[in-house]
Amino acid sequence: MRYSATHKEETRQKLLESSGAIAKRGGFSTTGVDGLMKAIGLTGGAFYSHFPSKNDLFTAIVQRELSQSLIGHVARGEGFCRDKLERCLDHYLSMTHLQCPDTGCAIPALGAEIARAELSVREEAEHWMLQLQQAWAEILEDGELAWALIVQCVGAVVVARMLAREETQAEVLAASRGFISQVLDDRLEE
Repeated sequence: MRYSATHKEETRQKLLESSGAIAKRGGFSTTGVDGLMKAIGLTGGAFYSHFPSKNDLFTAIVQRELSQSLIGHVARGEGFCRDKLERCLDHYLSMTHLQCPDTGCAIPALGAEIARAELSVREEAEHWMLQLQQAWAEILEDGELAWALIVQCVGAVVVARMLAREETQAEVLAASRGFISQVLDDRLEE
């Protein structure tokens, strides 16, 4: 059976999408190549016609996930401003985002694995994180504050996901959002 000229690229994109969701839900390193391929209906042997190694797939996942997230929109200069920052914060620090790691930001879900990954993976993550930090720094007119708010958001999601009770999770998210609102309000008053 002959495949269309676009079949390989379509399969690669399905593999990236599926693997990204699987990785954010349960971890990348815990899922084998066979499991990743099975999720899109193929055998493990077909994997190597798309990626030379599992590490190359992880690098591509990090690139895809971060470029398609808010970070990517900021990097492409899609009119990011204070109002969009506020809406982004409201979404990021929400129970919906917290409860859906497979469709949410890759950083809280995969940050620890990225930190242990090979240099190419960490460099890809750093590229996109710097894009976000620079965009927030322009809005806030303060690069240090931009980093602090980014890590506040990611940390709040990580801690909230660790907790068992929804009420406590919501408390953590609300506290983080309240803190950030106060910092931003103080910043505007200066």
